[in-house]
Formats: sequence, C-alpha cells, structure tokens
Amino acid sequence: MSGNVKKPLVILTGPTAVGKTEISIKLAKAINGEIISADSIQVYKHFDIGSAKVTKEEMDGVKHYLIDVLEPDEEFNIYVFKKLAKEAMEEIYAKGKIPIIAGGTGFYIQALLYDIEFAEEEGDKTYRHMLEEKAKKEGVTSIHNMLKEIDPEAAKEIHENNLKRVIRALEYYNETGMRISEHNKEQRQKESPYNFKYYVLNMDREKLYNRINLRVDIMVENGLIAEVTKLKEMGYGKELNSMQGIGYKEIRDYVDGVYDLDTAIETMKKNTRNFAKRQITWFKREKEVIWLNHEEFHNDKDKILDYILDDLHKTIM
Repeated sequence: MSGNVKKPLVILTGPTAVGKTEISIKLAKAINGEIISADSIQVYKHFDIGSAKVTKEEMDGVKHYLIDVLEPDEEFNIYVFKKLAKEAMEEIYAKGKIPIIAGGTGFYIQALLYDIEFAEEEGDKTYRHMLEEKAKKEGVTSIHNMLKEIDPEAAKEIHENNLKRVIRALEYYNETGMRISEHNKEQRQKESPYNFKYYVLNMDREKLYNRINLRVDIMVENGLIAEVTKLKEMGYGKELNSMQGIGYKEIRDYVDGVYDLDTAIETMKKNTRNFAKRQITWFKREKEVIWLNHEEFHNDKDKILDYILDDLHKTIM
C-alpha cells in the first residue's frame, strides 16, 4: 500500500432499512477490514434508537469510526465528514487493513470517493442570514423556490426540508455566479484516488417500505419517545441539525404537542419512505456501482456476502 499504487476501498451502501449493518460487519471480518460510518445522525452521541445506531454487540469486535463522536449541538457537514473519514482511513491503512464505508448518505460517500472539493463556508454570512430569516418568516418552500429559479437541477436533487443544503446552493451561486449542480457535475468527472468497489444493496420497493414501517414501530416500542424527551430535557433545541434527522423531528413535534402520536408515527414512516426513494435515485446516478438486489440472491444475506467476497478477490484484493 505504498508509492503510486491506489489503496483499496470498499463501499457498501443502499437505502435505509435494507440491511447494510449485518452484511458490512460480516464483510469486515472476512477481509480484515474496519468500518467508517457514512451516516449523518449516528455520528452524534445520545442519538441511538431513532438512528438505528449499530450497537457494541452488533459490531462483534469490528472497529467502527464516526459513531458517537460529536455532541448533538456540534456541526456535522461534508467538510467535517471528509476530514474525520480521511483520518480514519489513514489509521486503518496504517494497520494494514481495508476501510469499508458503510451508510446511506450518498453525498458524503461521493465526496470522499472522488475527493470532491467544496468551497469552504467562510467569509461574509450576510446573504446566508438573510435566507435563514426568510425561511423562518415565509417557510422553507420559499427558499427552495428561489433555488428552482436559478438551478432547477439542484432543486430537484435537494429536498426543500434540507434547508442547509438549499441555502448553501444559493450561497454558492451568489458567491461565484456558477450553479452548484454544474460544479458538482465537474467534480464527479474526477478519477477516484482509490482502488474501489462500490456496492449498493437494494430490494423490492414494497418489501423495503414494509421493513421501514416495521422498523419505525419497533423504534417507538424500544423507547424513541423517551430518547427524544431526554434530548429536549438536556437542552437540545429542535433547530439543531441533529434534531432535523428523520424520527427525531417528528417525535419532537409530538413531544412539543404539535400533533398526536399516531400522526407523528405516520409522518415518520412517510418521511423515511420518501428518504429511501431519494437515496435509490441518488445511487442510480452514480458511476461504477454494483447493484445487489436481495431477490436475485433469494433474500439470502450469506449469498450476497459470498458474491461480494468473490468479486473483491478477483479485483482489488
């Protein structure tokens, strides 16, 4: 792993609730790997149930990075992710092991895989603050409509509830005169500095949605309401990025009396299903991806694992 030889990197991703955790851990054990989480909520301490955070028991001795490393009021964005993930990768390579990126945040995975550069969020914040105030007064849709006018492609890609990314896209255009979708397209053409394999787990849409609905019910049974209530009691406000995570936002609205529990649960299920749909759309746009549909392996996770191992031994190992 020295000189100009590209270092190996394995990515195992897919929509939420598709079963990434179990397979990624078995994979790590089989190839002498360690896992870097590409999840925007599991990185936070105290966010366990609603993020479906991997437990110590599930880890089964496999070291995981970017889990439980930030306090709920700390900033986590693409810059922080890339910095922490690269540090973790160097630590893993130094041990002679292989890093496995596991998680469903495609934007983060892409940025790390192709070493995509983003303009640092520094300088004059006046325009950003103006947009934040406008969102408070007129709602997030008004900001998203601004993005639709100047960059329809970015508006299609970024959900209006992801206010931070919508504002960043508007900021980028305001600062450079260039659409962020064009910038990202250019960056995507970069060659990866890694010798990588990129696997996307998937399954029949109806089955996936049923799994999502069931998982939400289990989260509620396992104490999600108490978890969100505790976060509120600890002083973490709903305006924090961490509290915007699916599950936390809806249950916090229930805790705050915005709507009843049944409505909160149904909204959480609907938002999670929509999120899974957006994840699949994202991964379909990525290049050099290998799709692994559960049905093609007769829903046998061990067969999926065997396929991955066979492919890795033929290619990057």
